[in-house]
Amino acid sequence: MWPWEHVVVGYLTVSVGAHVVSRRPPTAFEAVALAVASVSPDLIDKPLAWQFGVFPSGYGLGHSAFFAVPLAWLVLIVTAALRRSGVGVAFGTAYALHLVGDVVPDLLAGDGLPVARILWPVVTVETTYEDGFAGTLLGYLADGLDDLLSGPPSASFLVVLGLTATCAVLWLYDGMPGVREPMTWGWRRLRD
Repeated sequence: MWPWEHVVVGYLTVSVGAHVVSRRPPTAFEAVALAVASVSPDLIDKPLAWQFGVFPSGYGLGHSAFFAVPLAWLVLIVTAALRRSGVGVAFGTAYALHLVGDVVPDLLAGDGLPVARILWPVVTVETTYEDGFAGTLLGYLADGLDDLLSGPPSASFLVVLGLTATCAVLWLYDGMPGVREPMTWGWRRLRD
């Protein structure tokens, strides 16, 4: 999944959960926490693998369930102590959904369940990255653009497009949490 797809899935899940459980939209801190958590596994593993060769693939420490579960618990404990447990729940949910999002699409495509991606260091995924971080990223972007322009949109593209549009509408309905607040704080300073 692309990073923005992870954020979309995280936001949809956390927002719907907040509406159902608490009858409110996500707070600004919850929105920021879920956005950060949604992309954290890639921010940790991709540069370390693609540029520095620390991991044999883009699935290492950040994608490991052995790291993600303790991290989510730690964040939940700290945020609960600060009386912001919703932030911890948003973080843990979004982080877990990133891992799920990296294995389920292959299963749905009939390629099996690549659980090795989330079992580092017990199991490692081997890949070679000869082009460094920038070259590998540009290669993936070029492949994605080629897929998009090579014919009618695929079913998976249409699903992602629908989820992204739904997320955008829900985020607007929720009052743009995470963006509205800094804008409001700025306007208050200008007025004062």
